[in-house]
Amino acid sequence: MSRAPKKLPDRPKVDPARLAAYDVLAAVREDDAYANLVLPQVLRERQIGGRDAAFATELVGGTLRGQGSYDAIIDHVVGRRPDAAVRDALRLGAHQLLAMRVPDHAAVTSTVELVRARVGHRPAGFTNAVMRKITGHDLDGWMDELDAPPAVRHSHPDWIVESLGRALDRPGELDALLTADNERPRVTLVARPGLSSVEELPGEPLAISPLAAVMDSGDPGEVPAVRDGRAGVQDAGSQLVALALSRAAVDGRDQRWLDLCAGPGGKAALLAALAGGQAARLLANERQPHRARLVAQAMRATTGDVVTGDGLRPPWPEGSFDRVLVDAPCSGLGALRRRPESRWRRTPEDVAGLVPLQVALLTSALDSVRPGGVVLYATCSPVVEETAGVVEKVLANRPDAQMEDARPLVPEAHDAGSAHLEGAVQLWPHRHGTDAMFMALLRRT
Repeated sequence: MSRAPKKLPDRPKVDPARLAAYDVLAAVREDDAYANLVLPQVLRERQIGGRDAAFATELVGGTLRGQGSYDAIIDHVVGRRPDAAVRDALRLGAHQLLAMRVPDHAAVTSTVELVRARVGHRPAGFTNAVMRKITGHDLDGWMDELDAPPAVRHSHPDWIVESLGRALDRPGELDALLTADNERPRVTLVARPGLSSVEELPGEPLAISPLAAVMDSGDPGEVPAVRDGRAGVQDAGSQLVALALSRAAVDGRDQRWLDLCAGPGGKAALLAALAGGQAARLLANERQPHRARLVAQAMRATTGDVVTGDGLRPPWPEGSFDRVLVDAPCSGLGALRRRPESRWRRTPEDVAGLVPLQVALLTSALDSVRPGGVVLYATCSPVVEETAGVVEKVLANRPDAQMEDARPLVPEAHDAGSAHLEGAVQLWPHRHGTDAMFMALLRRT
């Protein structure tokens, strides 16, 4: 009588959260995708929710934020550069070992199985060896072992550390700023005035904005006011930009407001609600049609209007508006918490290429506002060339414009004066808990 062969145990399967996180990192690397856009789509398509969704979110965001430190460790223990697909898995594994409360054996085993599932069997042994070497130190221990410079310790490219240091103008706070860039951002909601209230929103109110509440957990898309467009997800710094423009004094009529670069629509939706409360109406302009559709979706509960047009060659007559917002396209280095992959994509050349566009858009905004009206120039970047440098260049060629003090417009933000342009506002993650938004108020005379 023959005996049946002994059944071998099944290999551990990779859980859906880790598979989703890996696939998002691969899309970021291969397709230049944005994690904050791809991840929700992947979670929704694969019906991953609750704790698994939170785990996947931390894996993706934390791995991208810590990528510079993890790569330095991986390259040190490997001695050669691993394939890009394997490196994605090793980064995820390193984050679990060095920054999460995942047991070593679980992080090692799941990373090996992830490589088997997504790359193939051949690199599995290599992955196992590398992961076991990484368990030799904690993150601080590895940084000491490597004698890592600040850029590696804080996982920022050298040129960004230098740019942020110049913008901050307080050397003693640089470590705190870089640390804040690597913290997981909280989900901040905004109550759009006249449509919802902070009391209606889940979470705790924020002192930095009278319209903000912070969610500790849950899906903001399931909040009724957010689902209806009466509230939204918006960083408190961006909320202050809209509030600052609405609070500025104008001479004469105050009926027509313009958001010159409105996509994807968060500030436009808030401005439209604020305008409605002041018997005014907002026109939201966006050059790209697909982004204009996003603006219309964001503004669906308001009474504002959306137009697709080039802000450099606007279809409206000069002097048509009483208030204008220029939330200019920028490097985004003030929002590295929320878009951590940006730090690995941006280059100094990107900043140099954006400045002429920013100057042209601010010039166009001044043409669009009437005498006595105001323009608020804002960027989600603290970089000097994109902020004070742009405003100074424009004012040097516009005798019909003058800068006014924007600091009284955001009394909620303490110690928020720009170090490089008197009267401008510069918010910081480590001081204010917001993105590093810059604001300057100009009046056309």
